Amino acid sequence: MSEVTRPVDTTGRPDTATAVVVGGGLAGITAALALADAGVRVTLLEGRPRLGGLAFSFQRGDLTVDNGQHVYLRCCTAYRWFLDRVDGASLAPLQDRLDVPVLDAEGKPGRRLGRIGRTALPVPLHLAKSLATYPHLSLAERAKVGRAALALKGLDLADPALDAQNFGSWLAAHGQSERAVEALWDLVGVATLNAVAKDSSLGLAAMVFKTGLLSDPGAADIGWARVPLGELHDTLARKALDTAGVRTEVRTRVTSISQNENGRWSVQVPGETLDADTVVLAVPHREAHDLLPEGALDAPERLLEIGTAPILNVHVIYDRTVLTRPFFAALGSPVQWVFDRTEASGLREGQYLALSQSAAQDEIDEPVSVLRERYLPELERLLPGARGAEVKDFFVTRERTATFAPTPGVGRLRPGARTKAPGLYLAGAWTATGWPATMESAVRSGVSAAGAALGALGRPRDHLFEVEEAA
Repeated sequence: MSEVTRPVDTTGRPDTATAVVVGGGLAGITAALALADAGVRVTLLEGRPRLGGLAFSFQRGDLTVDNGQHVYLRCCTAYRWFLDRVDGASLAPLQDRLDVPVLDAEGKPGRRLGRIGRTALPVPLHLAKSLATYPHLSLAERAKVGRAALALKGLDLADPALDAQNFGSWLAAHGQSERAVEALWDLVGVATLNAVAKDSSLGLAAMVFKTGLLSDPGAADIGWARVPLGELHDTLARKALDTAGVRTEVRTRVTSISQNENGRWSVQVPGETLDADTVVLAVPHREAHDLLPEGALDAPERLLEIGTAPILNVHVIYDRTVLTRPFFAALGSPVQWVFDRTEASGLREGQYLALSQSAAQDEIDEPVSVLRERYLPELERLLPGARGAEVKDFFVTRERTATFAPTPGVGRLRPGARTKAPGLYLAGAWTATGWPATMESAVRSGVSAAGAALGALGRPRDHLFEVEEAA
């Protein structure tokens, strides 16, 4: 193909602002929709053959499999806006009220099952009943958890000193035993931060617990997709982009981004150059580092200092039903969280369980045979119904760089949406959203990048006010 230079705007109207969004994950999709809704002509470029970034689906025989289990909370207002925007909210409903079954593989008979839930009472009383009856902690440990929660609620999230501190050390200083950390703080923290307490920034951990558990009685109610993620983040998202007039190109990898003498931007892909007024770079932080033009950030090398953390997903298909609830969390076992994906995957006989294993640095490269020998006996230990059930299939999916690592000090490394290059903006869960690497953080970053771009273009931002205020 001979190289051509093509402006994004094909309307012929000189007053039409144009934009290129690089990256088709949740951040890029959000930015593209927000820009297009303000009348900007947008082209979205994605190197993969699909949209959705690291929250996607694929086919395995007759089944549609998610690469990993993703959940969100009622306090994830930006992601909820995203679901509404792509007409997918009904496909990923929230619990009426927080209820997390917690199974202790080593618990005594009659005390193996506990629950983390809430009532309709105001914060923090909404958790009092659940904490008072939680069987996995002693009475003294439960009392100390309550005192630590109140101390956590009093922290100022705007204090930059929190980012440099270690959450595990803070918990120890506030009387939390190793058992309390395992049975409560890490139960929530590992799933949301992708790190254990000792490896987590106090700032990010405090944000998770204050926002999710201590801001509003219903803030931590859990939602998850009852359909494959690809239906939400690819099929419905692409339909919304098409309806908004966005030109979406997959299998299209950007090789360079440069600013012209006239202040406009050129985005190079194989065989084509796209010109635009503004560019949103919504790719992983290491890829962003390689594409950023010189001078766009004061210290671009900081992006390379942001670490990554893996998530391992174990998929097991049984010949019969072995789990009668939609999900549970586990203690006293390498198993962390288990979800029933039978209906969503299209499985017609038996049951499909997905195990989400966060902070999986020690297991991410283990052979499937080793993981099978480890996790099948653990599932039998946790689920009596699995004993004697036939395993029809066992496979794993690995996301080696699933999230950025929420280590102490990471906050100073995360850039905002604006760069020093006029017209160039950053988006991605790794940017300075104040949230850990979640779907919520990704959508918030896309909103922030689009809002900054629209402000510079002199375009209306009214349609973003609702989501920005909620976020």
